Amino acid sequence: MSELNSPTLESWLQALWDRGGSDLLLSSGSAPRIRVDGKLIPIPDADPLTPEQCDAIGRSLLTPGQTEIFEEQLDVDFAFSWEDKARIRGSIFTQRGQTALALRLIPARIPSFEELGLPYAANWVAEQPRGFVLVTGPTGSGKSTTLASIVNQINEQRACHILTIEDPVEYVHNHKTAAVSQREVGLDSPSFDRALRSALREDPDVLLIGEMRDIDSIQIALTMAETGHLVFATLHTNDAAQAIDRIIDVFPAWRQEQTRVQLAASLSAVIAQRLVPKIGGGMVAAFEVLIATNPVRNLIREGRSNQLQNVMFTNTKEGMQTLENSLARLIVEKVVSYEDAMKITAHPKELIRTLEAMDRTFVPV
Repeated sequence: MSELNSPTLESWLQALWDRGGSDLLLSSGSAPRIRVDGKLIPIPDADPLTPEQCDAIGRSLLTPGQTEIFEEQLDVDFAFSWEDKARIRGSIFTQRGQTALALRLIPARIPSFEELGLPYAANWVAEQPRGFVLVTGPTGSGKSTTLASIVNQINEQRACHILTIEDPVEYVHNHKTAAVSQREVGLDSPSFDRALRSALREDPDVLLIGEMRDIDSIQIALTMAETGHLVFATLHTNDAAQAIDRIIDVFPAWRQEQTRVQLAASLSAVIAQRLVPKIGGGMVAAFEVLIATNPVRNLIREGRSNQLQNVMFTNTKEGMQTLENSLARLIVEKVVSYEDAMKITAHPKELIRTLEAMDRTFVPV
């Protein structure tokens, strides 16, 4: 849908935009809530929503086809453009038999590497002619924005065909030096699986997969990376080593050794990210980077992913870094607080050691 039918929804989205928020949540019995700096807060002076209001607003945003899916499956994802400011990615679902909506605001302008604070590895992967690049992190950690920025740089610099398969399309890419084809599941293909299987016949040089969902999508992504394509995909994992394990563990035991060999051969990099509250307001991303050097490929092939953390820690000259490296720099530069960083890290002792190495005056709290 390109236009909003509800002036009330328009005002709530404007409130979200004005506060620099990321999400709008509509649920019956509650005032509309917006997520600002990671925290969900009610919109001031907004009344609690009735079940009828939530259902009417939600259905006004759906196409007839999406309405049919919602009525049959009780949830559906969708997207629409809001004026010239942003894309809105939505999910309508039922809870306790009533309609609810979660809307995410995606600014129309794609931010640059510098604005996002992306590590050098982002430049490196954008220049690769082929390979498999994973961007991982929890829901809402900024994976889509990171990928959009990388794809935008490729679009500006390379004469190639970029194909994206998304459910739904989030950032819109116009043709620049590259030609860009964006396929939305439900609109341009009846299913994610069908769109992915037909990708090889659509002459892509670069393929972006919104999310790898099952064995088939992972296998197709690996095969395309092996056959000379540059493939980007996302996973919901907390760190790089966990992403490797997640891919392997999806397959049955008798296929795991073969998958390790295939992944080791095709992998270019894993970028894992988490959002951290900034001192003074806002959010900033901290990044972990695993580059597929020969030692890394050997560890993956031999099933020793538990050693990847140490490899990232000791190979910063190769462009690698642990999440703790990134968090420590943000603390030393006074971008984030020590307390907030400690809530993010899974390796607090390593974060403290890294901070002590960077700043001899640092005293652990």
